[in-house]
Amino acid sequence: MPGRDITRPRNRATRFLFLFTLVFWAGAPWVLPASTRPAPPQDQSKPATSPTGASAPETAIPPQTQNNQDKDNQDKDNQDKQLNDQGVFVFRKDVDEVLLYATVVDDKQHIVTNLDRSAFTIFEDGKPQNIISFHHVDIPVAMGIVIDNSGSMKEKRAKVNQAALNLVRSSNPRDEVCIVNFNDEYYLDQDFTNDLLKLKEALEKIDPRGGTSLYDAVVASAEHLRRFARLEKKVLFLVTDGEDNASTETLEQAVKHLQEENGPSVYAIGILGDEEHPKRARKALEIIAQRTGGIAFFPKTLDEVDAISRTVASDIRNQYAIGYKPTNPRGNGGFRQIRVEAKSAKGHGKMTVRTKSGYYAGAQPASGGAK
Repeated sequence: MPGRDITRPRNRATRFLFLFTLVFWAGAPWVLPASTRPAPPQDQSKPATSPTGASAPETAIPPQTQNNQDKDNQDKDNQDKQLNDQGVFVFRKDVDEVLLYATVVDDKQHIVTNLDRSAFTIFEDGKPQNIISFHHVDIPVAMGIVIDNSGSMKEKRAKVNQAALNLVRSSNPRDEVCIVNFNDEYYLDQDFTNDLLKLKEALEKIDPRGGTSLYDAVVASAEHLRRFARLEKKVLFLVTDGEDNASTETLEQAVKHLQEENGPSVYAIGILGDEEHPKRARKALEIIAQRTGGIAFFPKTLDEVDAISRTVASDIRNQYAIGYKPTNPRGNGGFRQIRVEAKSAKGHGKMTVRTKSGYYAGAQPASGGAK
């Protein structure tokens, strides 16, 4: 089944009528939560409005060269690697290539950035794979900032919002970023942009109430990245202070969605000091992050969140892009386990490679909770 939709109006009383109307308007700017939902229109003379009268989020994509603009709607897998006229590296992978983004740290947890292709070995289901592409450059990312908006976050949002903005400031200026706020429901409050003012306004749409629909929000955000992001590399930055208690998706189902081919890495911050069940909440965030190649952080105080956001930006910008063509054809489907090793380099001691732990080749995994 398709993933969940996040481009929905906030007004609960009018949402059913709104979605019913959308069935008859294929050109509407909102996305239907069904497999038949239409793609967003390519040309709108003015922004749509929600039933409350507020303007729907506009999509502002970082500028491209004229040649790249002519190819925006083509399959990114079939495009070549190139530099645009601002000197920004735009990575395009081969259609049969599995692309990994890997961070390497030494025994002191320092990021290692001076390795070459020969230092790496990739294993899929325990079998060594032939590396066909290798790059270590600052590749722009499509990032979803997914922030808990439940009642317990009321006093935390100001500092969390500032940390999210500083994450964007510390990231590649060509990143495209969207904002998703969630409580017992989830909302796309800003579609892809690199405009800090628009991102700030979206983060300030604070309505702290209700429960924590974390898994549903993560699945919907990952689906939005997959369908509408124009950049190959994808990341979710997730901040929550509690355990999921309102999702239709389970943790297992959410992880399966995240492990689809070209799924996002998840960097999670769990502010769990006052959480009633911190161990279970912590374990869930660790699983989500570890299996997608990200990191889960658990600050002791709220003041640590800002420094963590800058650490995340540094991690994302210092990764290796390593591609291989699987010896087991992707058309065979199934889940593939991945392990990447790096030879020890002088002055670094034993090194650890962090990347996604596996992926589902071919078809997307079914979701028991999607509508």
